This record gives sequence, C-alpha cells and structure tokens, in this order.
Amino acid sequence: MNLDQTLGVFRAAGEETRLRILTLLSNGELTVTELTQILGQSQPRVSRHLKVLNDAGLVERYREGSWVFYRLGEAGASPSVASVLSDTLRRLAASGDRIVARDAERLKLARRARAEAAADYFNKSAAKWDDMRKLHLPESDIEATMLSAAGPQNVSVFLDLGTGTGRLLEIFAGIYEKGVGYDLSLEMLAVARANLERAGVSHAQVRQGDIFAMPLEDGAADFISIHQVLHYVADAGAAVAEAARLLSPGGRLMIVDFAPHDLEFLREDHAHRRLGFSDEEVRAWCEGAGLNLARVDTLSPDKTGVEGRLTVKIWLCADARGRSAASRKKETAA
Repeated sequence: MNLDQTLGVFRAAGEETRLRILTLLSNGELTVTELTQILGQSQPRVSRHLKVLNDAGLVERYREGSWVFYRLGEAGASPSVASVLSDTLRRLAASGDRIVARDAERLKLARRARAEAAADYFNKSAAKWDDMRKLHLPESDIEATMLSAAGPQNVSVFLDLGTGTGRLLEIFAGIYEKGVGYDLSLEMLAVARANLERAGVSHAQVRQGDIFAMPLEDGAADFISIHQVLHYVADAGAAVAEAARLLSPGGRLMIVDFAPHDLEFLREDHAHRRLGFSDEEVRAWCEGAGLNLARVDTLSPDKTGVEGRLTVKIWLCADARGRSAASRKKETAA
C-alpha cells in the first residue's frame, strides 16, 4: 500500500458517520436497514457513506436475497494500517462517548429484535425438529463423535454447507480460525445468526448459498461439513463433488447423514428425498470426486423397545492430493 492509498483509507474513515459505522461493524455484520435505524439517518445518506468505505476497502458488501449486508473489510488496508484502525475502533467503543454509547444501545435493540424474529420462526418449526430428534441417538452423542472424528488439529477455514441453525459452527468453533456457514433459507440463516451471537462465536459468519454452486474459488477451505443435508437434495453426489472442489490439498470433508432406512413418512412430513445412504454409495461419490473415505462411524439407535429408529453415519473423507493448507502453514511458520 503506497502513500496515496493509505491517505485514501484514513480519509474514508475520518468522518463522524463513517467512523460510527466502522465502530458498529466491529461488533459484527449489519444490514443497511439496521445501520439506518441505529444511526438515525436516511438510507440514501447511509448508503453513500457505505460506498465510500467500500471503495476504500474498509467494509465489504454482499447481497443475500433482497437484503444487503455489510461487514468490516478483510482486504484493502495494509496489516499495519488495519491494526491502527482496529485499535482506534476498540478504544472508541470503550471511550464512553455519548454518541457511540447511544449507537451501541441501539445496536443491542436491533440484535434483540433480530433474535426475537428468529426465535419466532424456530418455535413454529420446533415440533418437526423435535420429532426428528426422537428418531436417533441424542445430539450430544452424535456431536461428541463428530468432534472425535475431526481430531484436535486446528484448521484455517471451515465451511458448513447447509448450515441450518448454525450448530456445527458452534461445536467446531474451537478448531477453526474462520468459519462460514451457507444455506439457501433466509429464515434459517436468521436462526443461525441469532444462535451464533448468543453462543459468542465471533469468528464465524453465515451466508446464503447453493450447495451445488458455491460462490467460492477452488481450494477455499481446509475442512468442510455437510450435516443432515444430503437426504433433502436431488443429486447428493453432485453436492459432494462441489464440496471436494472447495477443499484445499489434503483438506477433509465430513458427511453426516442416515444409514438406509424405511421410514417413508419422512418424505411427506419432513421433505426427505432420500431414505439414507450406504457406505458404498458415499465411497463412490468420494472417490469420484478425488477423495479417500478415511473413516466411518456408525451410531445405532437405542433398541429399548422403540421401533423405527434411525442410524446416524459419519463419513470422514480426505483430499487425496496431500497436506492441507493449515498444515503447510504451520510447517512454514516453524
């Protein structure tokens, strides 16, 4: 970054409203509507300020359906400039300034409204979710096995495809530096955002995205999960192939779904397209996509007099090309 570019960054940040926007976004992503309500300014005016910040690389803009979200930019400023700005925003947020404190209070109200809307949607759907949970082992047992299969090693980028409520972003939060969950449903993304905020998971975000055509470059992630998603889709093999495209060399893909079963009511009541998958079927998808099926865990239901329970399978696949980006990064640092 040269002198003119550095001056451009500080000129962009050096205005009251834009500095307030940056301070708000340091707490997480917000929509234009939310920023307008918090700042008490018109949408055209806020949008103009956001454009200046976006042009300077200080914020990033992305569209999700009819909504537009903004977050602090990950590029555009040199590490030293970014460090100065980050420290400035942190000090400003803690300064007790009247205007900044009022913005922070309005941000709390906006988040509360978002959480209440998400909870309302989730409550309306809770009965079906509870019905599903009764058909297999407790979630805690399944999640413990998933964590064991993933292992303790840290990864740089974790993707959860079909993230739903964002639960996997929570349970894997300790092993990734950056997590992103993708889902087509705007309603479920609202649930996931509220859950991540409540759990205090600040290094994960959620986005709208199609599992068959992810808006990411090849090799974008070191670890990817597809949790209880494939039985909904028309072409599970194509979804696995798209996930494999996103893996860095040596990266891993975890698939969690059901073993073959005959509970036909799940098609009508829960929109399941497939009634489970065999190990051979999953192995064929993985090998066709250049992955090795490295581990299979089978979590059979408790057989204490309950009929029609589901067996959960955890398939861990590894990219066949070599070491992950995370492992190479550690070796370089050493």
